[in-house]
Amino acid sequence: MNLNTTINHPVSGCGVGLRPQHIDQITDTKPAIPWLEILTDNYLLPGSVQQDYLFEIAEHYPLTFHGVGMSLGSTDPLNSEYFKRVKALVERVNPAWVSDHLCWTSVHGLVTHDLIPLPYTEETIRHAASRIRQAQDMLGRRLVIENVSSYLQYQQSTMSEWDFLCAVAEEADCHILLDVNNIYVSACNHDFAPLDYLNAIPVERVQEIHLAGYEDRGTHLLDTHGYPVSDAVWELYAQAIQRLGAIPTLIEWDNNVPELGTLLTEARKAAEVQAHALA
Repeated sequence: MNLNTTINHPVSGCGVGLRPQHIDQITDTKPAIPWLEILTDNYLLPGSVQQDYLFEIAEHYPLTFHGVGMSLGSTDPLNSEYFKRVKALVERVNPAWVSDHLCWTSVHGLVTHDLIPLPYTEETIRHAASRIRQAQDMLGRRLVIENVSSYLQYQQSTMSEWDFLCAVAEEADCHILLDVNNIYVSACNHDFAPLDYLNAIPVERVQEIHLAGYEDRGTHLLDTHGYPVSDAVWELYAQAIQRLGAIPTLIEWDNNVPELGTLLTEARKAAEVQAHALA
């Protein structure tokens, strides 16, 4: 399948993730939000109330789809029924793009409900890239793949995480969702310089940036998406924008979800940091 190789940004500015706690407020008051990202897996049941809400919101806001169920790094066959449902929703809503994570989430048919990193090897590059190409063919769209935060390393790894991510994106010919918070969390957990990671990423592949808050557990940082963005991550984000340009940016907040106004305040701060970095 020939997939368009040009990156366009049909959404722009700094958006927020759509969370169930905020759906009624958004549909009732339609606040000024540049764009919304949905967790794809929550909206795949045909005829559900969740889909009805989504279709209403899609009439008023640009959307992107972000999933956790593709398990692109697993050795299990890709779940064809899952992809059929995602494709049907994509065709109905027409999001700006569809993203998932460069990791594995299932094995032998069992779902771990976690984003588990991969060993960074040439063999894994070929394996993951092949599955991403297969997923793109099933959806008829180029995917955007996200770097995950990590708390372990494999003895088999022969390269850095950023070299692995870049190689997979190149071989699969997909885009990158660069999670700046995940870079910082992994850098602290594994003692590497976050700028080494950031500076290795090919500018032309980056479609979106994620920002979120982590929890400091003392022995490690935990990517909880339950707190405001930290000062260190804001600083790294500014450096990312200086290098990558005005990339659409999303505030993720999945635990301890605050009022919508707090999310929008974080998004406005991201827009201010972006504007200052570009200036």
